[in-house]
Parts: sequence; structure tokens; C-alpha cells
Amino acid sequence: MLAALLAAALPTAGSAQAAVPDRWGFAYLDNATPPPGYVPDPTRQWGSWASPPANPVKVDQLGLGSYVVHFPLIGGPGGIAHATAVTATARWCQIADWKAVGSGEDVFVTCYLPSGAPANSTFTVLYTTSSGASAVPTGSYGYLYSDSGGTVLTQYNSTGATNSVSKGSTGIWKAWLPGLGLSGYAGDLQVTAVDPKQGAHCKVADWAPGSTGQTVLVNCYDASDALYDTKWTLSYSYLRAVHGPAFPPRSFGYLWYNGSVPPLTNYNSSGATNTLGGSGAPFVVTLPSVAVPSDTAQATAYGSGPAYCGLYAPWARSSGAVQLPVKCYGPGGAPVKVPFFAAYTSAI
Repeated sequence: MLAALLAAALPTAGSAQAAVPDRWGFAYLDNATPPPGYVPDPTRQWGSWASPPANPVKVDQLGLGSYVVHFPLIGGPGGIAHATAVTATARWCQIADWKAVGSGEDVFVTCYLPSGAPANSTFTVLYTTSSGASAVPTGSYGYLYSDSGGTVLTQYNSTGATNSVSKGSTGIWKAWLPGLGLSGYAGDLQVTAVDPKQGAHCKVADWAPGSTGQTVLVNCYDASDALYDTKWTLSYSYLRAVHGPAFPPRSFGYLWYNGSVPPLTNYNSSGATNTLGGSGAPFVVTLPSVAVPSDTAQATAYGSGPAYCGLYAPWARSSGAVQLPVKCYGPGGAPVKVPFFAAYTSAI
């Protein structure tokens, strides 16, 4: 089935020649039980508005494991959101929804235990939306938001082409991103489940780069580790930050581990080389010379099976380097050594 799927091959704010992205924001919720109107870590939040401290991101907890992140002054249609759990114990975080509220953008995040029970957690969250031709000549970028049947709800491609999705069997989709990337493995992928009703985690199950674009197989699972139909978001960036732009920010990078580290999936905007250390439970991705607050990170599992990945702890900054502690979990929340994608970006 995998081989067969790989072989088968909305307006937003901003001008027709808008810079990429039009509107964006990121944050790290550093308190799993925040009081009302909580302002999360100011060194790990920023966006395309007049950023903190004048207009900080705020978070409200809606219930056990359920949060709404209020991004100020970037409200509008379209875009995508990603979330990554940041915790030393097995959890995943997903998107429940996002929508414009007044002048701001509210992103709803829910977090779960391996059993599927809601659970409080710290996490990173990212919202971004792009339109028009890219003003940045470096690299390429695209995203899409798919419903469970494979209908694309919103999408962007920096070449001006149209991304598409085809539905396979339960919990399996094939995304096509024409014109992006290179014919070999190059760039970064991130995937997040979008489900307001129950726990679900999604991953990149396979990736087939080509001279005409990128084919990505997405699998999603429920808490019983069964393939599951849900909505999901996917983003692809090559020589770009995880939310779409490049230069600025001047400090960003990514790494893909698939048993080895393909050279063009190991990128650091400073020209340094990222390194992968640790036992796998967790791994530690070190990105030299790019540690500039405010900043954020995302992680996504890769490969067959229901494993999912997050950050074991908040990323550390030391002597200009960033350390991302990536930890992945298998059935029952047992730590496992599996392939993954990790991405980091500063605001500047």
C-alpha cells in the first residue's frame, strides 16, 4: 500500500506579492496550570505584531489538558498551526482549532496521556499564514491543512503552485507539494493532528522527494495506536524557518534523523553544522551559533508505526548554541529510538 500511495501522484490577508509569512506568532507555555490571562515565557514568544512586552501572548486554561493561546493583532482567515509537547513524561499535544477573535488569533491546544486521557502539559505552539508570491529568493516553503477525507482546507506554496492531498485507507494520506525543494532529501517537515474531540497524533510516515516536488505520506493514530481519520496540518521548509521566512530571521535551523542525517536535511543559517547526540531517549540536537531569544522549536516523528515525538525539556541556550532534547514514545508511552524531524527558529 505504501508503494502504491507514493506512486499515485484560500485567500489570506496581505498583498498579492506579500512577504512570507503575512502573519505569524509562536509561544511556549511554560506553566501547565496557568492562571487566567497568563503571559508565558517572554523569551520564547514573538510574532508579526508589535511584539512583547507591549502586546504579549496570553494563555487561558479551558479544562484538563485544554488551552487557548491568544495571539494579539494577527487575526484573519487561513493559515496553519503546529504544537509540540514539552515534557519529561509521555504526552502529546495537538491542535483543536484556531480562529480570528477580534483583532487577534486564538489557537486551541489539547494535550493527552498515552491512554488518551486529557492531561496538563507544557508545549510550544506556532501559527502562520502566507499568501502571494514569495519575496524571498532563498529556498522554498509550503503548507496545507487537510480534513479527514483529504480535502485541502487551506494551503500555501511559495512557487505559486497548488498543494493537494489524496486519501488512502483509514489514517493514511498522501500530500503533494509541487515545485518545492530538491530532487533529493532536503529541508524539514512538520505535521500536527487537528481534532477537537479526542486525542490523535500524526507523523510523516514516508517522504519521496522529486525533481517536480515533494510527496509526503502522513499517518495519524488514536490513543489505542490504531490508524485514525482526523484533520491535520503539514508544513515543508527548505532553507527557510519553520514558519516560512528567511533572512530575517537570520538564526534558524533544522535536522532530520532517519537512522543517519542526510546532509541537506541538516541546515544551520549561521553556516555551522548541527550535531546529533544522546542515546535516543532523548536525543539532543545541537545547533551552533543560532541561539537568539525570542525563539521556538517543533518536533515530529518519522517512519512507520504509531510512535510520536516531543521535547523532553525546554531547549537550552549556551555559548550561542541551542540544544533541543527530542524524546519519542511508542505503545504505552515507552521511550523509543525512532527517526524524527526537529526545527528551531529565532524571531530575528
